[in-house]
Amino acid sequence: MILLAEKEIPSVSIIIPTYNEKDNLPELVKNISSVVKKDKFDMEIVIVDDNSPDGTGDVARDLAKKYSLQLVTRPEKSGLSSAVLDGIKSAKGDIIGVMDGDLSHDPVIIPKMIDAIARQKNQLVVGSRYIKGGKIENWPLSRRIISWVAVLIAFPFTGIKDRTSGYFFFKRDILDGVTLDPMGFKIGLEIMVKGNYKRWKEIPYIFKNRTTGKSKMNFDEIKHYLSQLRSYIFYKKQLTTKG
Repeated sequence: MILLAEKEIPSVSIIIPTYNEKDNLPELVKNISSVVKKDKFDMEIVIVDDNSPDGTGDVARDLAKKYSLQLVTRPEKSGLSSAVLDGIKSAKGDIIGVMDGDLSHDPVIIPKMIDAIARQKNQLVVGSRYIKGGKIENWPLSRRIISWVAVLIAFPFTGIKDRTSGYFFFKRDILDGVTLDPMGFKIGLEIMVKGNYKRWKEIPYIFKNRTTGKSKMNFDEIKHYLSQLRSYIFYKKQLTTKG
C-alpha cells in the first residue's frame, strides 16, 4: 500500500462512461472507494451516463448518497470518447483517471497509477495488458487477434506498448491547448498521441472480460478506429511541417 504525505495528496477525478451498466456500477464504485479509502486520496468518481434505458443513472444517484460521486447525464448515446471529454469538463481533480464501467479494469492498481504521477512525476500513466505482469483473461481468440492488430498498427504514433488501453491517468494540464476529436472510443490513444507530456509509465494489470452486460465492440467502432489512425498521419505531417 502506498501512503503519501498529507501535502502530497493529490486531487483526483476518475471518469467512468456508462451505458447500461446498472449491474456493474455498485460493485465498481465500492471497489474503487475501498482502494481510495485505504490510501487516503482526495478523489471523486464522475459517472457520465448516456441516458441508459436500464436505469444506470438512477443507480448512480443512489450511490452518490454514500460515495464521493457526481453524475453527468447526457440525453442520448453519443460515444465513449465524447463522454470522457464531457467528464473532464465536469471533473474537479488535477489528476484525471479514465476506466470502463464493466469491471474489466481492476481498481487495485489505482494507488500505483496515482503515485506514479504524484510522487514519481510522470504526466501520463497507462494500465497495461501488454507488458510483463499484465494479461487478458477469458477473451476468445478472435477478440485477442483484433486487439493485437489494433495495437500493432498504432505503433508509428506512440511508444506506449498498450496503445489501445482504456485505463489511464494523466495530469490535467497535458491537455492545455490540445484539441481532441471525440470520434470513436479510443480516447486514450488520442491523448497518447496529442498530449503534452514528456514522462509516462505503464503499470501492468489483469484485464477481465465483462461478465454482465454487452460489449461495445462492433464493426462501426473498428471503422472509427481506422479513421482515427488515418487522422494521426495528417496530424503528424502537420507537426513536422510546423517544426
